[in-house]
Amino acid sequence: MELLNPFLKYEEKSIINRFFKHSDVISLLNNLDPEKFFLTNLGSSAEGRSINLVKFGIGKTRILLWSQMHGDEPTATMALFDLFNFLQDTDERDNLRNSISTNCTLFILPMLNPDGAEIFTRRNVQGIDINRDFLQRQTPEGKVLAACRNDVNPHFAFNLHDQSTIWSAGKSGNPATISLLAPAFDVNLSVNPTREKAIQVISSINKELQQIIPDHVGRFADEYEPRAFGENFQKAGTSTILIEAGGYADDGEKQFIRKVTFTAILKGLEVIASKAYLNEDETNYFSIPKNEKLHFQILLRNCKLNHRGNSYYADIGLVAVERINEDLKSISITYMIEDMGDLSGFNGYEWYDASGLQITLIKPLICQQNADIIIQDGMTNILTIENGRITCKNF
Repeated sequence: MELLNPFLKYEEKSIINRFFKHSDVISLLNNLDPEKFFLTNLGSSAEGRSINLVKFGIGKTRILLWSQMHGDEPTATMALFDLFNFLQDTDERDNLRNSISTNCTLFILPMLNPDGAEIFTRRNVQGIDINRDFLQRQTPEGKVLAACRNDVNPHFAFNLHDQSTIWSAGKSGNPATISLLAPAFDVNLSVNPTREKAIQVISSINKELQQIIPDHVGRFADEYEPRAFGENFQKAGTSTILIEAGGYADDGEKQFIRKVTFTAILKGLEVIASKAYLNEDETNYFSIPKNEKLHFQILLRNCKLNHRGNSYYADIGLVAVERINEDLKSISITYMIEDMGDLSGFNGYEWYDASGLQITLIKPLICQQNADIIIQDGMTNILTIENGRITCKNF
């Protein structure tokens, strides 16, 4: 974690949680140094909010970065504003800034789905997943991204997302705090020179991340999705790097993960600018463990339960389901039963050994439904969940 300390000075302090809106983004963009950044309005969302492009640098290598094509995936957007602060600063890292600005030109779309961000939902207001709209292009946001790629014709692209916190970095026992992928361009998952460059950049990023979050990096599911932008950009000759911000203990607002994401993006830009990625071997990429769904928010082990007078033991895995509140600036969390039984090999951000404790079921335990359970140690309540809401927790 100490390796991140030098970068704390670049953090955009006005963003303190995930619920910032399009108006906040516009305000920050308007405050960028006009001598270093060039802003363009590329078009409008379905509800008329502007989709803005930030250009930086004068180099020959063109790099396109886009974030928040899913409105409830804002971690990389936060990281991009930290990156803007880094790029317009002047300090002992000027050599890196100069390398990026003289060797590369960055084209950055910090918020592709402003309507989704407004109500903190994945899809746009048409109800369409923008990242499944490359072929049909029925969304104005998808049209903007496709046109931007055609106009810029980038050598590299960074496709920036958030992923569910249930993913683990292989069987390491750790959550996949960051997942990386060089998207496939065909069903055979072939590696051509375009994809190979993305693989090499990711290998460099992974080496950097292993110093900060060892064994917390996963490789995102490598399945060809013909409707997605990343796959099609890769097919079109743009070396595309997917970065997914996942989970980390006690970081619900992803303020630590934004720093890691910033570091990942900056490392990628560094090795592209210097061409250091060319020294990487693709075996480093394929050694990154694949994501596996092995993490619960709460894992209750060795719960003694009863069915029609017969006792048995089971582990109970709970996931946290987020719902945006009416203020559109906060969430409510409901805990749902994801799985029960022998959950050995699974992990939890929080876990408790319920051996010897009294388990009271307010309602029967049913998978995919809200939890209603009381766990007591004598007269002391250890955990109470009523209709999915935690009303007492002492662990």
